[in-house]
This record gives sequence, structure tokens and C-alpha cells, in this order.
Amino acid sequence: MRFHKILLAALLIIAGALPASAQEVPVGQQTGKPPKAVIELFTSQGCSSCPPADALLKTFADDPSVIAISLPVDYWNYLGWKDTFASPRNTERQRNYARARGDGAIYTPQAVVNGIIPVNGASKDEIEQAIATTSKAGGPQQIPVRFWQERNTLNFALGQEEQGHAPREATIWLGVVQMSGSVRIRGGENAGKDLTYTNIVHELTPIGIWKGQPMQVQLPRAEMMQANVQKVVVLVQEGRSGPIIGATMAGLW
Repeated sequence: MRFHKILLAALLIIAGALPASAQEVPVGQQTGKPPKAVIELFTSQGCSSCPPADALLKTFADDPSVIAISLPVDYWNYLGWKDTFASPRNTERQRNYARARGDGAIYTPQAVVNGIIPVNGASKDEIEQAIATTSKAGGPQQIPVRFWQERNTLNFALGQEEQGHAPREATIWLGVVQMSGSVRIRGGENAGKDLTYTNIVHELTPIGIWKGQPMQVQLPRAEMMQANVQKVVVLVQEGRSGPIIGATMAGLW
């Protein structure tokens, strides 16, 4: 899939997007309750400490109230094995988080919870504590994101700013997701292991800006369809690397 085509198509449609209030969401075609947390796991097939984190992410992904995604990075490729899922965009996203926080902490496995708190991706206790802490501030439950499909389009409706909240802008990120992928590692620190990854994000890309008002985004469904992806994820994030204030993940099939 040539993802830049999706981005171009999305931007062209967003330019004329209507307020969500202008169109009704078809009954039975929207997502349920907003997630309480988004967990982004920065991982690598060349990292010997990562398999426990990859297995843990699967347990969080099984919770319908959590969006748990894998973002494989490429900076360990020199260790003798080139990660088959890695993307330089994932590496850039992790570095941008570190710059935004000001701590420079880049490692694998690292989980970032709700765009705010970085923790050891192999520690269930740390992740759960980060979820509890960030949920007190609202997390992805702040701005509702609804999803539905029509014959030729994927549709997202974003709600308005919370009452009484100061004006803010947020980046709308879109990614296509491979639900599961297994790899026989033939080199590097994990040589000889068969590893399975969950909710692997391909090309998480900014497609627009939310400015506090209801809006609707339409995307051409055909441009997103390919054999190895089954879902789409949408993140609404303050700035480009700030708190995640809205999110949804839904099936393409």
C-alpha cells in the first residue's frame, strides 16, 4: 500500500469536512465506549529484553477498554538482524516523545501511556499505574471519536472541546494495523526464537488538525485495504507529541 496516497486523499477530503453535527452517525455503525488508555509499545526484534513486553502487550490488547499497539523501531538493526516490521517513523515518534518530555529517554521495550508517561514495557505494574495516573486527567476519553463504514468510505466524527477547557489544537493520526504477526528470528540477540507481535502499526501518519470544534473525516476505503492489515487506529493528540485526548481502533473487514 502506498500510504502517501491515503494521506493525500484524506487531506483533500478534510479540507471540506463538515461538522459532525451536520450528519447523523448510522445506528449500529459507531464504536462503543471511548478507551480508558492508549498504550504504545516501542519494541524491536533485535532486542533481547523485548519478548516479555510483546507478550504483555497482548494481554492489554485483549482488554476492550484499552488500545494497545506495537510500534517497532529500527535503531537496533545493526545488531545482526533487521526488524521486519520496523519503521523509521516509529523511531521518530519515540524520539519526538523524548524531546517533548525533555528527558531524552529512548530504549526498548518502552511503553508510552496516553501520550504522557513512559514506562518499562515489560512491567505490568508500571503500565497499570501509568493508566491510573493519566486517567485522572481524562486521557483519551476527553474527545469522543466515532467510527463507521459506508460502501466506499471510512468515516470518523470527532467531538468538540470539553466545556470550560482552554482552547487547544490536536493532531489527528491515522494508522493501519496488522492484528498479529509471527517471525522466526535468524540473527541478533533473539536468534532462533519464534516471536509474535500484536497490533502492529504500519505508517502512523498525521492527516489533519482538530481545533476544538466537531468535525468529520472521510477516507477512501479502497486505499486502505491490503491483505496483512485488518484494523485502523485514530489518535487525537495535543500538538504532535502531547497527551492523547481521543482515540479509536476499528476493524476494516
